[in-house]
Amino acid sequence: MSLTVDERWDLIDRISRETVTAGVYKETLTDVIGEITIKPMTGIPVVIASLYLFWSIFGSFAGFFTDGFFVKFFDQYWLPWWQLHFPDTWEWLYYIVVGDPLADNCLEAFGMLTSGLFVAVGVVLPAIFIFYLMLTLLEDVGYLPRLAVLVDTILHKIGLHGYAIVPTILSLGCNVPGVTATRILETRKERFVMMTLLAIFVPCGAQLGIMQQVIPETMGLVLLYLVIGYFVTGFVLNRIIPGKSPEILMDVPPYQKPLLRNVALKIWMRMREFFTSAIPFVLLGVLMVNVLYLAGFIQWLSCTLSPLFVYWFGIPEATVGPLIAAFLRKDLAVAQLSVIEMTWYQMVTAVVLVSIYFPCLATFVMLLREGWKELLGSLAVLIVVVTVYGGFVHLVGILAGVA
Repeated sequence: MSLTVDERWDLIDRISRETVTAGVYKETLTDVIGEITIKPMTGIPVVIASLYLFWSIFGSFAGFFTDGFFVKFFDQYWLPWWQLHFPDTWEWLYYIVVGDPLADNCLEAFGMLTSGLFVAVGVVLPAIFIFYLMLTLLEDVGYLPRLAVLVDTILHKIGLHGYAIVPTILSLGCNVPGVTATRILETRKERFVMMTLLAIFVPCGAQLGIMQQVIPETMGLVLLYLVIGYFVTGFVLNRIIPGKSPEILMDVPPYQKPLLRNVALKIWMRMREFFTSAIPFVLLGVLMVNVLYLAGFIQWLSCTLSPLFVYWFGIPEATVGPLIAAFLRKDLAVAQLSVIEMTWYQMVTAVVLVSIYFPCLATFVMLLREGWKELLGSLAVLIVVVTVYGGFVHLVGILAGVA
């Protein structure tokens, strides 16, 4: 028998009166903290402070290992070794595997075993690890359910309820588990809106790690554009897609001490996905883009799309190559953008476009698993958003005098 929302609450109320016995309540410190973090007046400042601490630790940890160890290893030992020992009799193979023979650092070499491994291991791996560590701690402590309650009112404006914050946060690590987590949402409308927003506006931890490395000064502006697009697009989709968003009904557990074994197990399960899928896709992406460059396809496509990129988006036509690479790995695409000569605002626009452009291959497969109708609908929204929002970002730059 199907019950309406009101009938469910009436049933819960009757069962509660018959089974629950009132006792003497003694407030503890954990209860006080729980109340503080769930009420808007005090909870919102806690969210802001938590986000500031989160990104401070994220940037410091990733920067420490990338700049302090991996950059030195790859640029001073790994790259010179390959340039010295790889046979250069087949120039095309050297270009694909090692990259530019004149490059003095792995990021600009753009070979499979130089830039490919440096991006995956030297930049992304530390960023992914610290992100999943902090996410797991917040999850096991019990903060995420309170965050869901806190943002419920805001997310209702875009046709979602507070639980949608869970797929969003998971997608900041990787879009694949984020798309999978949309199954916790109750209606088909909610799942479609959430999957579409994740595929377009939520950058994964790998991409965030690269952005932290190559555009640290303007990363905040890129994220601001993505946040604005997230809510504006969600608001529009909520108005044009039929269906309702039910009220949130969830259990908020007490704060508790995380167990080391659980934390380690969750981190390993999430990191294993990175080793088995992300690294091969990065190497495949470098291979694919280099082959397309050697075949002249990138140059042809750049000339063909030049009017759209130069006049509508306001970025160089050379960014076509990174956009192709973004289909395999968006972190790889951002790394490519860093070696193209652009103004700082063109770089911001290009990174925003890479972020909202076609979802990476792994996310594409997950969307397909959720249903081909949902996939086609998400792609239709994506094409409109890329065209309109990309032009909007360029227009803002023109009006501000920085484009």
